[in-house]
Amino acid sequence: MSRDPVPIGRRVAYLRVRRRLSQQSFADRLGKSKSWVDKVERGVRSLERVSTIREIAAVLRVDTAALLGRDAQPAGAAERRDGVARIRVALSAYPMAFGRPTDREVMSPDRLARQVRHTWTTYQHARYPRLVELLPTVVTEAHRAHGQDPEAGRAAVVEVYRVTAAVLVKLGEGSLAWLAADRAMSAAAGDRLLLACAAVQLGQVLRASGRAGPVMLAAASQVAPNPRAGTPAELSLCGSLLVQAALIAARAGDDRAVGDLLDEAAERAARVGDGHDHYRTAFGPTAVELARAARSPRNVTVELSLWIRGRSPRRHARRPGPAGRGRPPHRRRDTRRRPGAGCRRW
Repeated sequence: MSRDPVPIGRRVAYLRVRRRLSQQSFADRLGKSKSWVDKVERGVRSLERVSTIREIAAVLRVDTAALLGRDAQPAGAAERRDGVARIRVALSAYPMAFGRPTDREVMSPDRLARQVRHTWTTYQHARYPRLVELLPTVVTEAHRAHGQDPEAGRAAVVEVYRVTAAVLVKLGEGSLAWLAADRAMSAAAGDRLLLACAAVQLGQVLRASGRAGPVMLAAASQVAPNPRAGTPAELSLCGSLLVQAALIAARAGDDRAVGDLLDEAAERAARVGDGHDHYRTAFGPTAVELARAARSPRNVTVELSLWIRGRSPRRHARRPGPAGRGRPPHRRRDTRRRPGAGCRRW
């Protein structure tokens, strides 16, 4: 079992902000004080009781394993392998290509849309074991709906392929994730918005490959090339693609391209704002700022922790501490207690 190096307090803070909860409202839901929450997030107070960790996970709507930063438990490894194998079988079927007849009733579009929304919600809450159980059936139903009515079922099958690719990346199944993302791109051909949606997941899958960058930029130029035009949903798609392209450029060491791409993304993020999830992108100013932090690995932990606590990294860096911390060494005030200082002489 491996552990995430990020402290649990910082992870609690990140998930709390992601749920858009203040420290006070979070404390109220836990039956704790705001001071208690602040100490936990800063690492001053440790979380040792399993019951408390479970309560926090329930309020944040995530699995306890995700809160602890642990991989899947060994006891569930076999189930996960079986689930991935079932997903592979579902992806290997081509019913819409051959138009196979079936005696089963095809799921209605409304019910399928609800199923797709449920899978995305399950993914966003990091309930990956449950999602692995759901996906084989959802993929099969999306295939059958698309086979019966290709035009009406296209959006659903693209979204199913997207969420499948996203969770397979989390599970370390890169090859199978690439297959799902490629299927999404093929199914979305001819529709610029669906193609951009599929490209977001393709960038996630192929982030380590510099070849995915041009694909991201081409899709972005088709959606919202002008940051002052387009709907918030279109700007979110375009901005997400620009962020993906920036992360790909960062891996290639092209700092200039990273800066330019993130500046373009920031223009669109300013119009979209935070707190939205257009096309399952969660794009906004915060996403762009986190991408800026990620371009410099040494600063990721520091800047992310400052953002979680609602403080500006730059402003914090300029502010000297109470004893002169942050000042040049020669200007710091020596506050160390000298031996015998303040003691009465006998």
